[in-house]
Amino acid sequence: MQIYNTLKNFTENFFTKEKGKINIYVCGITVYNYCHIGHARIMIVFDVITRYFRTLGYKVNYVRNITDIDDKIINQAFKNKEKFNILTERMIKAMHEDEKTLRILPPNNVPYATNHINEIIVMIKKLLKKGYAYLADNGNIYYRIKCFKSYGNLNNINFDNLKSSKRIELDKYKENQLDFILWKKYKSNEPYWSSFFGKGRPGWHIECSVMANIYLGDTLDIHGGGIDLTFPHHENEIAQSEAVTGKKYVKIWMHVGIIKFNNEKMSKSLNNFFTIREILKKYHPEVLRFFLISSHYRTPINFKIKSLEFAYKSLNKFYIALSKIKVVKRSFNDFFLKKFFIAMDDDFNTPKAISILFDILHKLNLKLKLKSEEASFLAFDLINLGGILGILQNKPYNFINYCKFNLPLNVKEIEKQIKLREIARNSKNFDESDRIRKELNNLGIFLKDYNNFTEWNI
Repeated sequence: MQIYNTLKNFTENFFTKEKGKINIYVCGITVYNYCHIGHARIMIVFDVITRYFRTLGYKVNYVRNITDIDDKIINQAFKNKEKFNILTERMIKAMHEDEKTLRILPPNNVPYATNHINEIIVMIKKLLKKGYAYLADNGNIYYRIKCFKSYGNLNNINFDNLKSSKRIELDKYKENQLDFILWKKYKSNEPYWSSFFGKGRPGWHIECSVMANIYLGDTLDIHGGGIDLTFPHHENEIAQSEAVTGKKYVKIWMHVGIIKFNNEKMSKSLNNFFTIREILKKYHPEVLRFFLISSHYRTPINFKIKSLEFAYKSLNKFYIALSKIKVVKRSFNDFFLKKFFIAMDDDFNTPKAISILFDILHKLNLKLKLKSEEASFLAFDLINLGGILGILQNKPYNFINYCKFNLPLNVKEIEKQIKLREIARNSKNFDESDRIRKELNNLGIFLKDYNNFTEWNI
């Protein structure tokens, strides 16, 4: 298996730290609003990755954290006139509901930052003791990056350009403007925790270093997140963790491409995002999932509603075929299976894997026309391999009937009309046969005739 490593900027052979076991840490959601489709992409990508590793027989320990204390959370709670933890509890509940709807399997652990404040304080204390951190005159604690010689390797940083970057928060109390905050001194009307260096709350970066270490140890096999987290978040995680442990923090860094809308990054701060819930008001959850895995995980996506329409029609083709056959639990064609696994071993190439599912579908439809028993085995392959991607697991009729805006008749009524048309054709009543076809066409349902079979689609 080969995986692209952001740290090295190339695809490399993947070997785990411990044979047969994989530990994965993914930066999760800052829970101050409902999850948008950018969050859905990250969750779905790593759901597919963990599903695939488990299919290969690995024991996977997958951790995805929740940031439940942050400036954005505090500001939103203040705006809502509610306590910050009431806001986060509501958003966490909504996040889990969205995950379940999208068939995202729960990680092994989903730790909250606020449940690990004591461990965060311990790590900061170690950084202070080693000279990697300092207590400033304003009561904040900062990380001293000049002490960490490999700082910037993940992002190939040009420090002269970085000093003028908008992503660096200017602060007169810092020794160096590139230093970053570990602990924020308490401000009135803000939540705080007590520590030996005073009341306050943790900075964003330190929480992931701590939780990754608690649940997965000193060295991670894979660390993932959005590509926008490489700097400063992941760069700072490396500096914190390796300064404390003296060990390599991560073997392979995996980053998911951003989602754009009108060629601009989709984000809560820009208010140009679609929540998962907004999309699912109109589209079946599997449509969103299929759309997001139809692009390689590292590729940026420019979101268009038209893309969801295409994803729906693609999935519908699979489910229409599956609705016509009784599945036999037996794999028939090793050729397709091998091709699928080769695609997934190539840096989790889901678009290629999906193209192989279409190859199986094409052969399945041919076998259906011939009324061959091989069709049942191919249907099993579709469902089995689709399950690794988290798709094709619904009952065909349930999926086809779900999107009423696209399908004016239910499946049984469509098939009844096709049967009546077949009777009319066999009786040489071509006027009636044409009438039924035209009526279905007017509803957006199109028929294609073969020697002994009629296929319908939308």
